[in-house]
Amino acid sequence: MYDVAIIGGGVVGASIARELSKYHGKIVLIEKERDVSLGATKANSGIVHGVYATEYGTLKGRLAAKGSPMFQQLNKELNFGYRKTGSLVVGFNEADHRKIQKLYYNGKKYGENDQDLQLIGAETINKLEPHINGDVKMALHSKNVGVASPYEMTIALMENALANGVKVFFGQEINKIYRRENDFKIQGENQTFEAKYIVNAAGLYSDRVARMAGIEDYEIIPRRGQYILFGKDQGHLVNRVIFQVPNEKGKGILVTTTFHGNFMIGPNAEEVNDRADVSTTKESLKYIIQNARRSISDFKLNRAITTYSGIRASVKEKDFIIEGDRVKGMINLIGIDSPGLTAAPAIGEMVREMLKERGLILNKKTEFQPYRAPLFHKKEEDFEGSTDHQEPEKKVICRCETVTEEEITESFRRGLPVESIQAVKFRTRAGMGQCQGAYCRSRVKEIIRREQGGYKENIPMTSHREEPKVHKVDIKKIRKMDV
Repeated sequence: MYDVAIIGGGVVGASIARELSKYHGKIVLIEKERDVSLGATKANSGIVHGVYATEYGTLKGRLAAKGSPMFQQLNKELNFGYRKTGSLVVGFNEADHRKIQKLYYNGKKYGENDQDLQLIGAETINKLEPHINGDVKMALHSKNVGVASPYEMTIALMENALANGVKVFFGQEINKIYRRENDFKIQGENQTFEAKYIVNAAGLYSDRVARMAGIEDYEIIPRRGQYILFGKDQGHLVNRVIFQVPNEKGKGILVTTTFHGNFMIGPNAEEVNDRADVSTTKESLKYIIQNARRSISDFKLNRAITTYSGIRASVKEKDFIIEGDRVKGMINLIGIDSPGLTAAPAIGEMVREMLKERGLILNKKTEFQPYRAPLFHKKEEDFEGSTDHQEPEKKVICRCETVTEEEITESFRRGLPVESIQAVKFRTRAGMGQCQGAYCRSRVKEIIRREQGGYKENIPMTSHREEPKVHKVDIKKIRKMDV
């Protein structure tokens, strides 16, 4: 019998698990995939947003405003990758100027001061961003925006939660939930769990999990966003996150660098019927390129290395739904879309308090260990040019990202199961460089085979009935686009 069962291993579920691991109790996280972070978390922009971006008075806004300042300390403890960059919301005409002013006053309601949030003109913009498109006339400059690595953050949260006593089960799609007198019986793919409380953090499938407990009126609206990722040699084109004025579907096309320095553009926003369709389309990518060039015009398409998309769990209410009174003992988190990454640490604290109010006894651990050591090691000059005769700590397996054999093998020893090339990729960046794994894929597979006692070529990354549909536009076609 667990005290709390968390359903869903995205950044929100992992944040809740890590927060509860600070207290005595039996906590379990149940995830239908074979790893954490394989839903919306792995395919979002990785932006830690400013408070101006979310309407004042909403639950989204309150949690994002609380969550954003938590990232610096959280990164010091968990070493997942975060840096404050600042942002510009750029405008081109009078209509944009009015929207930017509205964002400015919205930020002021949250208490942003003139040091952190400023309205600026073209001259100042050009000094901050030398490669900005000359058509940009005004901008909202926020200093309290940053970039993080969302999948590395989720992995770090879960590694630390496991080190502090949380249990995790992968490959356990929830099929049924039975409410008993004082607790729940939860039927997974091939295992049954019992828990006094349930936290439904199932993202895109949170409405379906809620229905299993008898709540029929939640409805997730799947919204797909597509991206193009470029090499690090294009990263010099932008110093901050560059947004355009938001529209009714979201924050618009952004231009940024990732935490690791790759240039990135996207996403669009399109409602889709299939929650598992994370394909990219030529039409959408062309739209993204055209709009991104309005902000930064001189990026080189021939340096694009991959495209990808993610599905957000939106709702018609256009705000987070976090409720704990529809079914006794069950907390439901519905529609946690953007800025869900920013809000995640604060959501963890909110859910903790909701559980406490509903009777969960929370006694702090004196032995809680907040620190999670970094996986990446300092690279030496002689790491260049991998050879098969180097010592493991110096043998480079991924040339593009300079990932060593030691880093890969260490990723196996951090508590979470690592069963696939993709799992190694998210932990070490092996395969994320310019060649997209052409050099290192076979070498990573061999290390998995050696260290894990074998390699299952066709291990499913999901047990869900809706198998992911991934049709990616050939990157060669993107590089040749006349846009």
